[in-house]
Amino acid sequence: MKVLLRKALLSGLVGLLIMIGLGGVFSKVEAASGFYVSGTKLYDSTGKPFVMRGVNHAHTWYKNDLYTAIPAIAQTGANTVRIVLSNGNQYTKDDINSVKNIISLVSNHKMIAVLEVHDATGKDDYASLDAAVNYWISIKDALIGKEDRVIVNIANEWYGSWNGSGWADGYKQAIPKLRNAGIKNTLIVDCAGWGQYPQSINDFGKSVFAADSLKNTVFSIHMYEFAGKDVQTVRTNIDNVLNQGLPLIIGEFGGYHQGADVDETEIMRYGQSKGVGWLAWSWYGNSSNLSYLDLVTGPNGNLTDWGKTVVNGSNGIKQTSKKAGIY
Repeated sequence: MKVLLRKALLSGLVGLLIMIGLGGVFSKVEAASGFYVSGTKLYDSTGKPFVMRGVNHAHTWYKNDLYTAIPAIAQTGANTVRIVLSNGNQYTKDDINSVKNIISLVSNHKMIAVLEVHDATGKDDYASLDAAVNYWISIKDALIGKEDRVIVNIANEWYGSWNGSGWADGYKQAIPKLRNAGIKNTLIVDCAGWGQYPQSINDFGKSVFAADSLKNTVFSIHMYEFAGKDVQTVRTNIDNVLNQGLPLIIGEFGGYHQGADVDETEIMRYGQSKGVGWLAWSWYGNSSNLSYLDLVTGPNGNLTDWGKTVVNGSNGIKQTSKKAGIY
């Protein structure tokens, strides 16, 4: 009896150890390799909700300032930087090696890189969107394996018209093409109307999301004089997307635009209350008629009044930014 009991206890102990070991294996298998979407939330690869707090940087027009600007942006406490890139169609192309350098530098400064192609801005033709898709595919070796620190904003403000059906038709072709090429990074889709027509998401967002085989797409509104003009507009535009169960960021916003006010205070406040990420436009280098959108006076210059609001405001970067779990 003692021998049998001892064997039974030993067998049970071995079984327990095997289960613990397998549990460890299973937990590693289930750990995400990159950012992923669940409901209205974006999660990092460690399973933590990730709310973007950061800025846009116009890299493709100021390529020589990269190693000055990125450390300066990191000093604000930003957890994300959205990088303007070019596929060569309209501006000077950013090749795969330069993109790899950008990713490495941003990662070294413990920020997430949101990469976007700017050449399709405001255009309605599918060829412009497809050119952005082909660019991502051509540099996919810089993206694959970096899903925990790189997010792909397919095309900045593609589809200038305030029309949702054409916008949706384009992205329902673009997203599967990216996935079929092996790109698994979280994708960002700007809404129609130069990013200021969120009705396109309300009407067609679910069908665009469904086109992603990985169900890993986030929508973006650019809040300027139309989409972010006052408290009620800001709240309605955010709520309408979230109420559909779709994830959202404010990919660009300012405090003023084209002679009209933007309610930046409410964008930041309501974004914080709803867990919606935002990325202010832009670090520096706007044209003279848009210089009020410069956050700093140069690549590592002093904060402007706009910059002080974004970085030091009551719902600004310093108060609300939390780094991704990988850092």
